[in-house]
Amino acid sequence: MRQGTSNYREIFLRDTPLLDVRAPVEYQRGAFPSAENRPLLDDHQRELIGTEYKRRGQQAAITLGWKLATQEVVQARLIAWEAFLDEHPQGYLYCFRGGLRSHTTQKLLRDAGFDYPLVEGGYKAMRNYLLGELEIQSRQLSFAVIAGHTGSGKTELIQSASRALDLEGIAKHRGSSFGRTGYKQPTQINFENQISIDLLKLTQTSERVFIEDESHLIGRCALPPPCKAQ
Repeated sequence: MRQGTSNYREIFLRDTPLLDVRAPVEYQRGAFPSAENRPLLDDHQRELIGTEYKRRGQQAAITLGWKLATQEVVQARLIAWEAFLDEHPQGYLYCFRGGLRSHTTQKLLRDAGFDYPLVEGGYKAMRNYLLGELEIQSRQLSFAVIAGHTGSGKTELIQSASRALDLEGIAKHRGSSFGRTGYKQPTQINFENQISIDLLKLTQTSERVFIEDESHLIGRCALPPPCKAQ
């Protein structure tokens, strides 16, 4: 049986498949590129249990959770999880903090005959890791900043470079007043997560990294403070 992991660096360097069992509303606010949302609780169930927790405490919330976990609900969850496990046998699962929801998911899977490891610390620990790495790698990497007028070919140069951080590509926006690409822009959290992961991968060698000179906003995505100093 594979053990749980707190090796966040390897998770992101390898694009390890991640089973995100948080509620859909949490996933939509921010997640990781290799994660898929197969929630333990839907948004309504999460709200009910959260209210019960605030009113009567953890044990009451757990009791309500199991009441909501009817046979039909559990079966639907297992079908979704097992499909993910079949496709990604070497992945990991996580909830927000790697606590009750992760362990409940593990138990339900184990009862169904599946052992699947979790990410220790969950989403919060991985997100904090990426924020820390964003700060560290922005200082340690050597950048070549490409500047010039709109239409001067900066984007083409970035996209053709073997080592580059394509901020506009990550933001799905060309950066100018008429820079919409037709694709939905990522959330701010997802924008930051992808930048941090790309920087982490670029640190595997010490060569200079090309980056385009950008304003504070790329569409509606705000450039993270560590990147503004480049």
